[in-house]
Amino acid sequence: MTAAPSHRSPGSGVPRAWQAILCLAVLLLLGQAPAAAVEGRFEVRSATLELVDGVYFLDARVQYRLSTEALNALEAGVALTIELQLEVERRRRLLPNQTVAALNQRYQLQYHALSNRYVLRNLNSGEQESFATLFAALNQLGRVVELPVIDAALLDRDSRYQFRLRAVLDTREFPGPLRLLAFWADGWRIESDWYRWRLDD
Repeated sequence: MTAAPSHRSPGSGVPRAWQAILCLAVLLLLGQAPAAAVEGRFEVRSATLELVDGVYFLDARVQYRLSTEALNALEAGVALTIELQLEVERRRRLLPNQTVAALNQRYQLQYHALSNRYVLRNLNSGEQESFATLFAALNQLGRVVELPVIDAALLDRDSRYQFRLRAVLDTREFPGPLRLLAFWADGWRIESDWYRWRLDD
C-alpha cells in the first residue's frame, strides 16, 4: 500500500520568527546590484575637551553614511547599534602609550514603519528622540555635546595624555543568521579611523 504524500509545508519545523530572520538575511544579501551599492563610511571630523568643575567634557562632530546593507536592514526594521569608543592614553617616550581609561557611548537607531519615524535611543542614558528623516537622525547622532568623559583628579598632573575617538557599527547583537551574514559581508564593517588629539593641544 502506497503511503499518502506528506502535505507538510516547507520549513514548518522552523519557528516563524526564525523564518522571518532567514528571509531577511537572504533579502539583504541579494537586495541590491553591486553597481548600485553604497559604501558605508564613518568619519570623526572634530573632537575637543573642555574642563568644567573638575570634569572633562567632550564635544565632537561625526559624519555617518550607512552602507546599502545597513540601509536595507534599517528599513526592514532591524535596529542598528552605533558605538562611540573613546580612550585616554598616557603618553610614554620609550614605551607604547598606556590606556588608562575607556568610554563606550552606545546608540540605537531604528525605523518604525507604522509611524514612518526614525527613533534614536541613547543606550547609556535611556533617552530617545524621534525624527521624520534618516538624514535628521544621523545628523543628530553626529553631534556630541558636553559628554562627560573623565574626572580631572584621575589624571596625573606630571603625565601627558592623548585621547582617541572612533565610531563603529556594532553587529554583535544581531540575530544569529544576520550576525553571520554581517560577519562575511564587507558592507557591514563600518568604522571610522581613530581621531587623536593631545590634552595639551
